[in-house]
Amino acid sequence: MSALALLGAVLVGCGGGTADTTTAPDAPSTAPRTPVAKAPSASAAAGPATVRKAPPTMAPGPEGLTPVFERAPKGEDKVVALTFDADMTADQGPRAADGERFDNPGLIATLRRLKVDSTVFMTGRWAEEYPDQARSIGTDPRFEIANHSYSHYAFASPCYGLPTVAERDMAKDVRRAFEAFRKAGARNVVPYFRFPGGCYDDDALRALAPAKVTAVQWDVVSGDAFAEDGDAVARQVLDGVKPGSLVVMHCTRSAAPVTEQAIRRIVPELRARGYRFVKVSELMAERAA
Repeated sequence: MSALALLGAVLVGCGGGTADTTTAPDAPSTAPRTPVAKAPSASAAAGPATVRKAPPTMAPGPEGLTPVFERAPKGEDKVVALTFDADMTADQGPRAADGERFDNPGLIATLRRLKVDSTVFMTGRWAEEYPDQARSIGTDPRFEIANHSYSHYAFASPCYGLPTVAERDMAKDVRRAFEAFRKAGARNVVPYFRFPGGCYDDDALRALAPAKVTAVQWDVVSGDAFAEDGDAVARQVLDGVKPGSLVVMHCTRSAAPVTEQAIRRIVPELRARGYRFVKVSELMAERAA
């Protein structure tokens, strides 16, 4: 993957409006690992959940390293997971106070209108800045919230100029994000983690092990960060998607302004090809199956 393409993984934001509510219990802040299990079908009708199945995860790697998931195995089942990074960094509070928007409620509204299940990788700092939106997204059966760290600082260096989290603080940073989601009132929280910038090494996988999460990468980069042509973003996604793909996108009005426009083309075209949209938890269940 080129540095230009991967740069899309470094950038910011997500948001939401009014959501359906659910009675599902709070996710533990430590996000414990559970055995791989079949996730609910993407075609299941949305509604209040009285019992939530534990989301599937992967077993630890060699020497207990945090496992890494990139996509479901290639097969004939045309499923794709669209994921959106909410990347507000810990030191960006002054920019938000000055009016920069790290959210994009219009994109979330479009995903709801188009009935697209998806996973939002949210930083704890973002949840603190937009608690109402974090709760709205995290109580809507259409979405699940995964962990993108609290600080959006790098877990390996160099990583696009991001400050670096000390190894001893990596698991703590992840737990702090889960706690921010809990405080915001988000309930549909899964024990998945995406490295800021997609940057990691074995030391980071080892340091993250106490947080008991499955790391989630991607196989399709949308190129939406700082893009000005929504059709170009859509073409990049449409050209890259294969059965079982996992797409990384962003949903901030300031740094990814054409993502909603791209989604309005991506969704109907992939559906015309026979694809259905699933959350990461469902894609991981496809891997187990």
